[in-house]
Amino acid sequence: MKKIMVLGVGAQGSTIAKRLNDEPGVEEIICADYDKKAAEEMGNTLSKAKGVVVNARNVDDIIQAAKGCELIVNGLAPDFNMNVMDAALSVGACYQDMASGPVSDMGFVDAVKRVLGRSGEFEKAGLTALVNTGSAPGFANVLTREAVDMLDSCASIEISVYDGIWSKKFIPFWWSPQTAFGDMAAQPITYKNGEFVRSKPFNNPGMEDFLGLGKRKMVDHEHEEPVTMGLLADKVLKGVSYVNFRYGGPGLDLAEYFYKMGLLSEEPVDVKGTKIVPMDLISKLTPPAPKYPAEIQEVLDEGMITEEGAFLVRVTGKKDGHDLTIDSYVNAPGLTESFEKAKITHESYMTGQSAFLFTKMFVNNKISTKGVFPPEVLAAEERAFFLKEAAKLDITVDQYLYRTLY
Repeated sequence: MKKIMVLGVGAQGSTIAKRLNDEPGVEEIICADYDKKAAEEMGNTLSKAKGVVVNARNVDDIIQAAKGCELIVNGLAPDFNMNVMDAALSVGACYQDMASGPVSDMGFVDAVKRVLGRSGEFEKAGLTALVNTGSAPGFANVLTREAVDMLDSCASIEISVYDGIWSKKFIPFWWSPQTAFGDMAAQPITYKNGEFVRSKPFNNPGMEDFLGLGKRKMVDHEHEEPVTMGLLADKVLKGVSYVNFRYGGPGLDLAEYFYKMGLLSEEPVDVKGTKIVPMDLISKLTPPAPKYPAEIQEVLDEGMITEEGAFLVRVTGKKDGHDLTIDSYVNAPGLTESFEKAKITHESYMTGQSAFLFTKMFVNNKISTKGVFPPEVLAAEERAFFLKEAAKLDITVDQYLYRTLY
């Protein structure tokens, strides 16, 4: 692919653009953003990049900037997915995004279904739209399918992400605080026996014993994986009947305290005669994640309290009549190492690099399927390419098999 648009050059989009700049098969990168400064910074610092200001609420604006592009990488919030997909179809470009929800105009499950429901349009146009391509969802989906393919039948899939990066400088989340608090306060979705089951926020607390780390508190968390995997259970996941996503870390504990105090509510409250939305106040007062190298360096200079994490995909099922559990642990650079390698945070490194690896698959013509689909649909040889390239970026996987003998 000679010409690619990266729409939204924030933490993840800029990481993708920087990596694409080193790809020999890429001749031009259109770095588009509503923020003129962000777009121009990419255009001024990358040899193959051109910065363009684009209002993604206007489909024609996207189309105009994307003319001649063979791929549009959507690094914007899920509310913009439909507009960007429309633009991709209009200019005849393949499409990639990082998330399907939440969106403002419908529920989470329906939002995922709406994205996947456009598969026929892209198939008819001979185009590929790969959705949910970050670390989780994204990398997690690849590992899930790798494990499921080792089984004769699949009973359960559970994805657990623990973020224990805690600095002396108060940084509760390493991505947008408003997004983080919104995610925490949302009702988790679990796929159970053909149905999507909603539960209360911070549901099902329990201690997960991560290998090499120990027991850490985890709770159910709203995410795309239970939805896409539930919808594709019979097609690619051997009839799995249970899929869940769990999250943990100091930031989650903070969010739970706020939630119980009503501070994550979207309903206005009267404070001395003034109407205030608690979520707006908390989001405003919470310090943002450091974005620029100087800001990250400041955090590191002040010092770290803990720098630990875990990323586990656990799949259970049957193989040759025996119960088999497959644990896949992702190894990736932490905050200090990510900054040393790329001058970015661990969150940006893992999510952005994972997203880039999917983009690299497009660049190298490694995806043959047409239509709209998430990474768990990728074929064995496509997943092998992804994992091999991930290792080159120091993102590796340790897999453990536990078999019941009887």
